[in-house]
Amino acid sequence: QALRLVCFVSAHAGYSGGVLTPRTLAFCGREMAFNYATSAIGTVRVEIQDENGRPIPGRSLGHCTEKYGDEIDGMIEWTDGSDLSPWSGAPVKLRITLSDADVYAYRFDRLQS
Repeated sequence: QALRLVCFVSAHAGYSGGVLTPRTLAFCGREMAFNYATSAIGTVRVEIQDENGRPIPGRSLGHCTEKYGDEIDGMIEWTDGSDLSPWSGAPVKLRITLSDADVYAYRFDRLQS
């Protein structure tokens, strides 16, 4: 059995849920992927906010497709897709909601040159 990548520490929330809010960051990329595991009824969703904590239109929790299962590199998507390139390089905040789930890591892919 292979070891799960980056799995020795996680942010965990039980069925009642929880929210993870990392520090403000600036990323270089086009899409966001998560290493996560949920129960059969668990979910992970992500909201992208401006530096003042206001949800970016189209990237709010309500627009995020619920992720569930067990993925090492699960792409986060919203109703109009996964493209985050308009915000690449700008300061943003993440609001990650978990319900009966563990998040081990996340990453932004790099823009193609």
